[in-house]
Amino acid sequence: MLGVFLDTEANGLNAFKHRILEIAFKIVDLKTGEIKETYDTIIHQPEEIWKSSDPASLKVNGFTYEKLLTGKKPDIVAAEIANILQRNNIRRGEAVFICQNPSFDRIFFSQLIDPDIQERLNWPYYWLDLASMYWAEAMRRGKEDPKFFPWVTGFSKDRIASVYHLPAEEHPHQAMNGVDHLLLCYEKVIGFQ
Repeated sequence: MLGVFLDTEANGLNAFKHRILEIAFKIVDLKTGEIKETYDTIIHQPEEIWKSSDPASLKVNGFTYEKLLTGKKPDIVAAEIANILQRNNIRRGEAVFICQNPSFDRIFFSQLIDPDIQERLNWPYYWLDLASMYWAEAMRRGKEDPKFFPWVTGFSKDRIASVYHLPAEEHPHQAMNGVDHLLLCYEKVIGFQ
């Protein structure tokens, strides 16, 4: 089984108004932890999209218009991603997507590659989230020691990291930083065989 550990950055939280600015992922063998392939790119967006940016989001991810201009066109990014996923046999039943916040990442990913195309290519339907994985483990641990219940520890990725004595994610938030931190946390919470 393969995991596509994925993170995106956008110019806001509203997928009807904002657009994806960056995507990164690592394809990982979930048994061994071996990284099969890595992808990271900035996605060019037109100036009118940039003008609709939420300043709070840009403060988190550190994007500037100049940085955005270095990106690739969305159709090129979509083709590159499709080639990588096909080359690595990312298919339903043989792989899953893993994110910190899949409800955010999936909707912005779908701006690049239409869900109907994802379905036609038989890509994984399941987008799993680290917070739920941690929640289940924290509930188990909390039965032995109440200080581990998730409502005590918190369950943001940085809070999960702190429970396991890991560093917080680097700032500003960049997609590959998010993927690397997600993998670090996943390995402590779930682990590889």
